[in-house]
Amino acid sequence: MIKHKVNYKSPLACCEISKAVKDYINNETIIVCIGTDKCIGDCLGPLVGSILEDNLFPLPIYGTLSAPIHALNIDNRLNEIYKIHPNSSIIGIDACLGDKDAIGEIHTRDYAIHPGKGVGKELPEVGIASIIGIVDIANSSELFSSYSIRLSLIMDMAKLISKALIEAYNIKQKDYYEN
Repeated sequence: MIKHKVNYKSPLACCEISKAVKDYINNETIIVCIGTDKCIGDCLGPLVGSILEDNLFPLPIYGTLSAPIHALNIDNRLNEIYKIHPNSSIIGIDACLGDKDAIGEIHTRDYAIHPGKGVGKELPEVGIASIIGIVDIANSSELFSSYSIRLSLIMDMAKLISKALIEAYNIKQKDYYEN
């Protein structure tokens, strides 16, 4: 079930994503960004992680351009994260494939990410909530390596998701201090 979806070009996209994700953010939340910088279509997660780090986001962030979480290391990285943060909730972030008309949509969901599902891989699910960005069509024969995926799309979506997470965190902090 999709909790909320919005096109990244919508003028209200940041506000809508923030509202949709704010209830999953608290001081025990961890952001896990999935993907690799070796493929433009799959670098949405690591870009979000790096942008959050650059903006000194106060919650733990795993999965950046310099230390990505991807199919080859996800099991080990998740085990490390669960050991370090045994009682924390995770918001997972990943790129996703979808219908042609859905490219550019950002979905905020109240369930885990199933990384690799769109490319036929069986990987562990991540998070209690998730944010995905639709970056290409699902029936592409060269999954995530399509030459039609523009880095500008991925970067714009990553900036928007990062800004929305920062805004959601700030809303939660404001609510906490006002109550």
